[in-house]
Amino acid sequence: MSAAPLPWPAALDGTPTVAVIERALERRRLAHSLLLHGENLGTLATVAHAIADRLLNDPRQPSQYFPPKQHPDFYALRPAGKMRQIGAEATRDLIGKMQISANISPRKVAVIYEADRMNTAAANIFLKTLEEPTPSTTILLITTRPYSLLPTIRSRCLHFRFTDSISEALADADDATRELWKATRAGYAAWLGQLSAGVTEKRAVADQVMGVYGLVTRFNAVIAAATETIWQAQKPKLPEDMDADEQVAIETGIANGVRQKLFIELEHTTRAFAQERLKAGDESMRRSLTAAIEKLEHNAGLLRLNLNEAAAFEDFLLSSLRIWAKR
Repeated sequence: MSAAPLPWPAALDGTPTVAVIERALERRRLAHSLLLHGENLGTLATVAHAIADRLLNDPRQPSQYFPPKQHPDFYALRPAGKMRQIGAEATRDLIGKMQISANISPRKVAVIYEADRMNTAAANIFLKTLEEPTPSTTILLITTRPYSLLPTIRSRCLHFRFTDSISEALADADDATRELWKATRAGYAAWLGQLSAGVTEKRAVADQVMGVYGLVTRFNAVIAAATETIWQAQKPKLPEDMDADEQVAIETGIANGVRQKLFIELEHTTRAFAQERLKAGDESMRRSLTAAIEKLEHNAGLLRLNLNEAAAFEDFLLSSLRIWAKR
């Protein structure tokens, strides 16, 4: 009798990406270091645990089966502290454990949760391990922000992207959440239209400025509602042994994914608004569009450095007043 391996996430089972990993596992040709990235940390963690299960457990020996996170040859490194960073000391401790012979399995597996949270010292220490891999060890890095990792770390890993269900979950969300998302896009587009139409009195200027704060409130409400919707849908599917820190990390990852989607929606709405006016012959829209997208991308980048999202939205919208308004 053999033990069934840990299942892949239902949405990914049978996909080409999973098929590639399964073939590599069967042939024992899986790369030493994998970078698993996508929109949702929960999905990435489930994939990492499924890989670890297949590497560490022999299905022909069910009596020696251990769930991946409880396996003696499974090691984990995750952010800690108020800053939620992976520090040098914790990284050295993990590397030390990886250098010890395996306990019961032919291999060892290390999972680096939210690998982008490594501080500079930790990343440089970890890089040496990737350059000189420990024998019979597989390293799985999971992150929703792969380009926040050092380029030298990314270049030493085999990349697998797992597109997640942020958009699909929003499509399956309750009517109130979908309507809030739709209304927020429409409200932003209408506000841009008011700016580009020009103003003739001081009261109109005041209304445009107040519109900024109304939109910020809407943006925050969209993020909160969508995050809660997706979290409630995914929470029952999480492994029973997942601890509180992992659940917080997953919920944070969901919020980051929703926030990223909102910025993408703002970009699409801004482009659609400008393109309609360009078709009508208003060439001034071209320069305004370029400036607006540059500002949007700049603020989205600052969010990765822990800039408050409300402040990022406010700064973008106040800049939009200058970019789009006609006097």
